[in-house]
Amino acid sequence: MTVKAVGRERDHVAEVVGDIVAALRRGGVVYGRALLRAPWGIAFESRSIATIYVVIAGSCVLVPDGGQALHLAQGDVALLPSGAGHIAADTPGRPAPTVRELFGADLEELSATDLVIEGDGPETVLVCGAYLLEPAPQHPFIASLPDVVHVTASQMRGSCLAAAVHLLTTEVDQAGRGTPAVVASLLDLLFTYTLRSWFLGQPDQLVGWAHALHDPAVGPALALLHDDPGKPWTVEALAQAVGFPRARFSRRFTSTTGHTPMEYLGIWRMTVAARLLREGQAPLRQIARKVGYDSEFAFARAFKRVVGHAPGRYRAMHRRSEGAADPRQ
Repeated sequence: MTVKAVGRERDHVAEVVGDIVAALRRGGVVYGRALLRAPWGIAFESRSIATIYVVIAGSCVLVPDGGQALHLAQGDVALLPSGAGHIAADTPGRPAPTVRELFGADLEELSATDLVIEGDGPETVLVCGAYLLEPAPQHPFIASLPDVVHVTASQMRGSCLAAAVHLLTTEVDQAGRGTPAVVASLLDLLFTYTLRSWFLGQPDQLVGWAHALHDPAVGPALALLHDDPGKPWTVEALAQAVGFPRARFSRRFTSTTGHTPMEYLGIWRMTVAARLLREGQAPLRQIARKVGYDSEFAFARAFKRVVGHAPGRYRAMHRRSEGAADPRQ
């Protein structure tokens, strides 16, 4: 009898998108159910808050600022990855007061609870989740996405996204002591799976980052950079690792991501460093080494160039604002 371990092919799309989501999320999450009877409308201002809606019952419309009304049916998921201003309502043109006008607090100040608007018309039930995004450094992947990413119930049927939606709605409905931590992880999954499902749902329109993530050379290269940003990568080493000639690989990487491989490595290193500075107590020299810098001075200079603040000041700013700015756990 022969026994062997068979490796599975890596899902580069999920890996890279998941890394980006985790790196840019700041603090805890706001989540809850919205029980809404027509007529109703809610206006959300543009902010660095990623918001996701799951339609549990009924239907609604989502109107991004300056955009067309998007109809959401039961089972649909809509993600606003970069915090675009928008209106959610039972029908287009409905008057829409702000979250603060309706509930007496901004979105990030609300605790996990049911939001209720009572009317005489049909009922819509939403599960909503939101978390703060770190505005700098802004990852080019997030900047390339549309204001609203919409995945229909039929598109997600039988997928990991459908399973994540079920887990999230069940956890919110049966809230317990561990629910905030579980929901935070599920929202990360939901964000990742929504984007992956959206990409796979439009194979004929893959351009830019969508193309990059599915490219047989660029996708694996991105995963390698994300796996070990501190490694002394070169274009030649990356090309060899993914099995492509150097010049051909470099052209593909630049044309799909908008950055050369080394430019992107610098962006990702600073994204990782920013998260380490926000969330941990590690000394600067340790963070510098983790993201590929032997010199703390060289790291500080690169960080300030990309983020706009020196590492020490960036960390201090986040410590001061932590209690007031982060959503509640």
